[in-house]
Amino acid sequence: MPEEPCVVGVDFGTLSGRAIVVRVRDGEELASAEHVYPHAVLDRALPDGTRLPPDWALQVPADYIDVLRTAVPEALARAGVTPEQVIGIGTDFTACTVLPALADGTPLCELPEYTSRPHAYVKLWRHHAAQGQADRINALAAETKEPWPARYGGKISSEWEFAKALQVLEEDAEIYHRTERWLEAADWIVWRLCGTYVRNACTAGYKGQYQDGLYPSPAYLGALHPDFAGFVTDKLDQPIGRLGDPAGTLTAEAAAWTGLPEGITVCVGNVDAHVTAPAAAAVEPGQMVAIMGTSTCHVMSSDQLGTVPGMCGVVDGGILPGLWGYEAGQSGVGDIFGWFVRTGFPVEYAEKAAAAGQSAHEYLTELAARQKVGEHGLVALDWHSGNRSVLVDHDLSGLLIGQTLSTRPEDVYRALLEATAFGTRTIIDAFESAAVPVRELIIAGGLTKNALLMQIYADVTGRPLGVIGSAQGPALGAAMHAAVAAGAYPDIRAAAHAMGKVHRGLYLPDPERAAAYERLYAEYRVLHDYFGRGTNDVMRRLRRIRAEVSASS
Repeated sequence: MPEEPCVVGVDFGTLSGRAIVVRVRDGEELASAEHVYPHAVLDRALPDGTRLPPDWALQVPADYIDVLRTAVPEALARAGVTPEQVIGIGTDFTACTVLPALADGTPLCELPEYTSRPHAYVKLWRHHAAQGQADRINALAAETKEPWPARYGGKISSEWEFAKALQVLEEDAEIYHRTERWLEAADWIVWRLCGTYVRNACTAGYKGQYQDGLYPSPAYLGALHPDFAGFVTDKLDQPIGRLGDPAGTLTAEAAAWTGLPEGITVCVGNVDAHVTAPAAAAVEPGQMVAIMGTSTCHVMSSDQLGTVPGMCGVVDGGILPGLWGYEAGQSGVGDIFGWFVRTGFPVEYAEKAAAAGQSAHEYLTELAARQKVGEHGLVALDWHSGNRSVLVDHDLSGLLIGQTLSTRPEDVYRALLEATAFGTRTIIDAFESAAVPVRELIIAGGLTKNALLMQIYADVTGRPLGVIGSAQGPALGAAMHAAVAAGAYPDIRAAAHAMGKVHRGLYLPDPERAAAYERLYAEYRVLHDYFGRGTNDVMRRLRRIRAEVSASS
């Protein structure tokens, strides 16, 4: 048989990067490989031991290059294809993950004089230490009646580009002034691959407040801080690349890293969540995709433009051309489950799980699945990493109510699973209340493996749940965009019809359980509004106390 064209997709996640080799004709995933970041997430100290304050989350950009050097050649070898079969490479990244760099793209943390300066490093999406800056950005925008907040549900997050950049300016002015390019990691990695810096439309719109061809004005930025007035023109602005367009061609250096042929197409960068929608064949209005991993990002395209309270953004063509692309999200999901297993899994349970050949998650899930809805008597708030939507406040924190001396680990575990489902239901309700209908819910990401969790989501949302047909949704989506950029398909919709994968209606809501969850969800919403909308600010007060004590020590 003749050698068929293939594309490579590389997904840069929170803890690792994954590469897959995909056949262009039908989306068949021929092989994949993963490279775990050696430095993982820096949330306590820099590599040299410099301590970090609470709510920081940094990364080392060299770890991303190592993904290209290891995962891509390994996936290619496993696929058994020749490099000459590969016609393009596409990438996706967590967002908003940003870094300060020189004009040639050199990260400031790689300069010897800045290796001990936290603000010189990559700020990961879950870096939440810029909440104060975000609060001021939002307050000033409301005061001056800026037009752009309406496209972000009224507030921007501390996770986004402007808040993080303003934090750098106010806490380490030397680093800020040395910064010549303030870059999304999604664009930085494409720059490293093809030698051309193109700012992708997705992150520019959702994370950089780029709407209708404009950023926030210099006058507005200067009112935040005089030295911030030129932020856009001096450090951020760059030609915008449309999703699925070529950014350039693979350089000789990147070809040596990856084992791919020099000169093949490199696609414009994209965001891990948004690129997953076409991979899940969600290309019609009202099809919401929830990408569930350490966090959850909810993306959906619609032919309706609405103001959805607390959404992360709505961007014209932000996911698919010709439609409004919406984003919302939960800052902690899998992270919450992982935290509980690390801190609340007794030795006795660990021994029983080991004897049964189960992981901690599998063991707790099995026990939790035996319960009826409400049997544990608990309700939790899923704010352990703050609230991204719909409250847009990372000073909020987790809550568990209803514990007694008979509460067991599986009770808490199930309550946390349910809390994240309630969080997703709150987001869906916000869309529906803004006359932006959610007609279908499709789940992607690593948490699809937990059947109990999926059934809880179906019961809580009252919607049939589809599941993506790929374990590597973002990487597949990146590969599909590469196929479009290389000219194999006329647009991403055509690529999605040929290469996308989804199992529709895999989990159906049970009427009895759904009715029982309505009672618990009502209690969740009472707590949600009581602690999240200003009636009781105890979570914020506790956070301030912690910050003060941490600073004094």
